[in-house]
Amino acid sequence: MKKILIFTTAYWPLIGGAEVAVKEITDRLLECEFDLITARIDKNFLKEERVGRVNVYRVGLGSNMDKFLLPVLGLLKALKLNKNNKYEFTWSIMASYAGFLALFFKYLTNKPFILTLQEGDSEKHILKKVGIFYPLWKQIFKKANRVTVISKYLKDFALRYGALCVVDIIPNGVDIDKFHILERKLGNKKIILTTSRLVKKNGVDDLIKAMSFLDDDYYLLIVGSGEEEKKLKSLSNEMGVNERVKFVGFVKQEEIFKYYEMAHVFCRPSISEGFGISFIEAMAAGVPVVATPVGGIVDFLEDGKTGFFCKVKDPESIALKVEYILDEKNKEKIESVVKNARQMVLDKYNWDIISLKMGEIFNLNYGK
Repeated sequence: MKKILIFTTAYWPLIGGAEVAVKEITDRLLECEFDLITARIDKNFLKEERVGRVNVYRVGLGSNMDKFLLPVLGLLKALKLNKNNKYEFTWSIMASYAGFLALFFKYLTNKPFILTLQEGDSEKHILKKVGIFYPLWKQIFKKANRVTVISKYLKDFALRYGALCVVDIIPNGVDIDKFHILERKLGNKKIILTTSRLVKKNGVDDLIKAMSFLDDDYYLLIVGSGEEEKKLKSLSNEMGVNERVKFVGFVKQEEIFKYYEMAHVFCRPSISEGFGISFIEAMAAGVPVVATPVGGIVDFLEDGKTGFFCKVKDPESIALKVEYILDEKNKEKIESVVKNARQMVLDKYNWDIISLKMGEIFNLNYGK
């Protein structure tokens, strides 16, 4: 049985699109065994445990500093594990701290590594974080034996920064069985839903501002937490819409579908986006989607066919699209868009299909 060592900056119970992808894929690839090294980040997280089909090893003291130490502490742990396991190759999730770890491990062991890009931050923001490590960071792309990305935007990104190997587009997916299309009748409340980390790049501030252009029967549910939460709550008060904006907070992945079932519209007016699994989840649940034409979103959202585009940093544009979707005169059009979007998810963004594609990547011979 093939043994694979995964490097990732964060893992369950810290959940984002990348973490969900790793778990969904590893749960399905029964012909492989997986070990995973990640930063501990929280003292309450166990140093070692099994999550699904993956043996998880967390390094560090249990603080946010652990991610900065991951390339060093993770390397020591990886070298120790490799003595007993003789991994075929390593799999790095994103060209960040885990990417440096994969690079250093290859330098010392000559083990091939697969790099998966799931980055959602803007290119400017990523380069600012890389800083003086830019030359070394580019080596992550150059030394990777294979690169997989979740969108065409990230494929171009990988090639631009030095990838010399084949770059495959393998998107994230959804567990389609968890999402059901319901007959959502417009009652006294019209519910707009957004699910995301509360960070600047997701444009939640623009969505809150859009509420001032909408009538009092429109309500906004914000699912998620993050560094911008306090500012966003203050903004909803300043805009005078706080009675119609509810901050739900963090919701476990297995419970998220309940909120899609409440929603009449899903909207995330992103400033930048690598892919955006929440859009696909909304489509799977039969919720019409409003998004911005940035990053990887254009891979799956075709305006007027699988969703609707609003302008970037334009609250009034958001409001107009939401009103259009919930106008009874447009019901037939909206039903067609919802049907197209869900069928697209079934055809392209099913975890079973995606896992098979990753399995094909894992089964290639990368040499040593």
